[in-house]
Amino acid sequence: MYQDFFGLHEKPFSIAPDPRYLYMTEQHREALAHLLFGVGDEGGFILLTGEVGTGKTTICRSLLDRLPENTDVAFIVNPRLSVNELLQSICDDLSISYPNNSTIKDLVDGLNQFLLNAYASGRNTILIIDEAQNLANEVLEQLRLLTNLETNEKKLLQLILLGQPELNDKLEQKNLRQLAQRVTARFHLMPLNESETIAYIQHRLHVAGYRGELFSKSAFKCVHTQSAGVPRLVNVICDRAMLGAYAQGQLLIEFPMVLEACKEVLGASLRKKSSTPFSRFFPAEQIVRFVPLVFSIIVLLGAILLFQQGVLKEVLQIFSRDAANVVASLFSLKLMLVG
Repeated sequence: MYQDFFGLHEKPFSIAPDPRYLYMTEQHREALAHLLFGVGDEGGFILLTGEVGTGKTTICRSLLDRLPENTDVAFIVNPRLSVNELLQSICDDLSISYPNNSTIKDLVDGLNQFLLNAYASGRNTILIIDEAQNLANEVLEQLRLLTNLETNEKKLLQLILLGQPELNDKLEQKNLRQLAQRVTARFHLMPLNESETIAYIQHRLHVAGYRGELFSKSAFKCVHTQSAGVPRLVNVICDRAMLGAYAQGQLLIEFPMVLEACKEVLGASLRKKSSTPFSRFFPAEQIVRFVPLVFSIIVLLGAILLFQQGVLKEVLQIFSRDAANVVASLFSLKLMLVG
């Protein structure tokens, strides 16, 4: 809708895992290197974990673009399957035929024969499972058994598991320790920091054909704070902000426009701390520290004002007279006691 208005040839903030839009931070390069290293290893499991929306699937798509031509890949995107259903899905992706009502043994035998033929032809086979934290324990155990398909020289199947942090927790279970011991490479993706978030936004705009500055500094700050550096949330917020700018005919996206986009996208999850640019320079925790000082200054100014008006002076005079009377009375009482 807003592409022509901003001079874009496509939407820059789609949430589809397009490898062209992958912004390679240092940690993303390291994550991709771990996957490439694991693929070139002699079998086992490779783990890539991270919070929702941190870019695991996009990195995996980038990996697929870098695989050599002699590689066959089975990619499972819906892991909520039984053991039999998972094996059928793997066979479907690898074009392995199997009879109706196949048993687990039938499917494993067919897969094993395929792997042996692929190895003899100089081909490698990789199984990638997204959202692997949803795999049932019995399915994970079956995956471990698949890594037993091997020759004297190498294992015939390499596995890459993509998942949320819960996947690591699951693999720490005692009954899955054999599988955990077969993990040959692992990496955990963290959200972007502020400078990475800005560079990420600019990168995606550049890939989509935009040249120039679209977001103000305060707008960038708001996007990062509200998204917590999660790329998927960054995409959704920026897309909504651009739609709002288009509706208002604005070519520069400022803080209020981003904040409004955040309210529409995040709703109750909106981070109140960053509701105004004022919080950038005066965080709440710093304001609290200065409350006693501000109160003292106010009291002092009030006292000066009262003194100038003569009110405080009169009060001090009355207090002085009363204090003198009290001291005289105490001194007389002391003389009486001594006498």
